[in-house]
Amino acid sequence: MNLNIGRIPFLVCAPFFYNFLTKEGDFPDFLFIDGTPRAHNEALKNNSIDLAPASSITFAKKPELFLLSPKLCTSCHFEVQSVKLFSHKPLLELHHMNIHLTNQSDTSIALLEVLLSCRFNLTPTFIRNRAYDPKQDAARLLIGDQALLETNANHFPYSYDLATLWEEWHHLPFVFGAWIIHKNALSKEKKPILDRFLDAAEENVKSFRRDPQTAIDSWLKKYPIPLPASMIFSYYDSLDYSFTSERKESLELFFSLCNQIGIIPNATKLRFI
Repeated sequence: MNLNIGRIPFLVCAPFFYNFLTKEGDFPDFLFIDGTPRAHNEALKNNSIDLAPASSITFAKKPELFLLSPKLCTSCHFEVQSVKLFSHKPLLELHHMNIHLTNQSDTSIALLEVLLSCRFNLTPTFIRNRAYDPKQDAARLLIGDQALLETNANHFPYSYDLATLWEEWHHLPFVFGAWIIHKNALSKEKKPILDRFLDAAEENVKSFRRDPQTAIDSWLKKYPIPLPASMIFSYYDSLDYSFTSERKESLELFFSLCNQIGIIPNATKLRFI
């Protein structure tokens, strides 16, 4: 019996997974499946994976299918650095302009829609189903390693960290990812494996903080990214993985606003294993 675990090969998820990379033989019943947040969102819905640190909005779209880990999430201190709107124009000039959206995440897109609609009263045209075109698109939303690489390349005169925009507005840290668990993983056969994995993932985050250099080196051997070491270490200074009461409050507020503008049908309450 395997526990099918969605693994996201972005720097943001290294603390959850890095220690398994060299110890997979110690965990023969953990089956890791690599994919983007959006790929794992779909895999969770069809139960081809049991859990993943997926887009938090996935829970709100199908709450009858899922529960959440009460301890782990993907959040930040004010800025996240890896979820940004890069723009050729100032933010307030993007009304009716094209904004090209990432194809890798759903929460980041929903957050951008909430911010532009509810905070800034802007109605841009969101571009989803074609490649980014700098001649047509005034701005683009990037997440994960792509956002970090674009920040380093500095091709755009303006950039906006979505977590910062949220925290300036509501004075709460934003929660981009939650450990979403399909209810089928609570079966008698899988629940002990699930508990063991979540305990190990929590310990991985703690050991990552104790020795980030070793952890990052291990991760980059498997998932290299051409960024300066100083930028990578700075990135982890802004991230936090503890699902605090403040973060749970923030996520429920986000779901309420998503419901308000029609992204989800109901203002979902969080439910945990």
